Amino acid sequence: MDIVILEGLRTPFGKWKGSLSEFEAKEIGTLAVRELLHRLPEAKEADGVLLSQVLQAGQGQNPARSVAVEAGVSLSVPAITLNNVCLGGLASITDAARRIHFNEGELYITGGFDSMTNAPYTVAVRKEQSMGALQLTDTLSNDGLWCALEDESMGVMTDRKNKDFGIDREAQDRYAQMSQERATAASEAGRLQEEFVPLEVAGSFFSSDEGIRSGSSIDKLASLRPVFAEGGTITAGNASQMTDGASVGIISSKKNADALGKMPLARILGWAEVAGPDTSLQTKPAQAIRKVLEKTNLTLNDIDLFEINEAFASVVIASCRDLGIGYDRVNVNGGAIAIGHPLGGTGFRLVLTIAKELQRRGGGKGIASLCGGGGQGMALLIEVPKNW
Repeated sequence: MDIVILEGLRTPFGKWKGSLSEFEAKEIGTLAVRELLHRLPEAKEADGVLLSQVLQAGQGQNPARSVAVEAGVSLSVPAITLNNVCLGGLASITDAARRIHFNEGELYITGGFDSMTNAPYTVAVRKEQSMGALQLTDTLSNDGLWCALEDESMGVMTDRKNKDFGIDREAQDRYAQMSQERATAASEAGRLQEEFVPLEVAGSFFSSDEGIRSGSSIDKLASLRPVFAEGGTITAGNASQMTDGASVGIISSKKNADALGKMPLARILGWAEVAGPDTSLQTKPAQAIRKVLEKTNLTLNDIDLFEINEAFASVVIASCRDLGIGYDRVNVNGGAIAIGHPLGGTGFRLVLTIAKELQRRGGGKGIASLCGGGGQGMALLIEVPKNW
């Protein structure tokens, strides 16, 4: 059975404490899903809503359900909130594809959202505190940026393991500069805006990714101090930005898409998940890419474009080295170093970006991939047929 990405969109991504800071995570997700329903009203009666959110503390029961209902999805449509950290947006797509494959339904709303700005602090006071200070927990760090298996910041862990992979500061800064230059060019050409639903913020429209630094340079990047360790190689300039945003879409059977008279964005060919053998992040996308190629009997030469999430510059560098591929077909419109990485809101963004770029090129195959906390990785293979 052919399974397709029928529609997709995202909000512009707002930098931490930036233009989207007035919106809670569910509000951002609701705005995106509402536009999705405007584009395809039939999705109000979808077979299910599968949305990812990583920073769920204090969000209330099943945030995906709240987002769906507030956006206008029928109360009779079930919803589930997914969280396998950064992989969640891709996991929502593959979950929908499995359901369609097993005839559980024909149309699902997928994607994810997060507000890193508004992640709350929590405190354990359920047991009475008789005396002494209370310790606040930062859920942005604890639930989003902290490896629960290693019990340390993923930034600290990645910085340390960069030495094992032989990735130095200069290589990371040069990659980061390329990401900024590519994102700047894509934004100025209007390619990124093709993905957007503009948002009204304080009486004006927010319609561009806020984290893109058009004035970035190698010299400026080199001047930044390491953020995780004295003498470390990861800086605020060569790692993904903390971000607010959402990316959502519709997964459908091709038969149902034809019945709706809607031209799909892309066809889903396969996917793969990996974990271990350690908790490092650097080559998890490469492992997942290699696995999905093996499952589909394809080679790296069959793939026209790759999106490898720029959680850290070293993740893309290590994965490309491991696969033996150059940057010429990887993150060609920039990535999370420039655009931002709103955790649950990133997975579908990668797929949307690669599908739109393949369309502009007249078709082809692409793989979107990410690493995830706890030493996991995921890759999704799509195709935009040349004869659509």
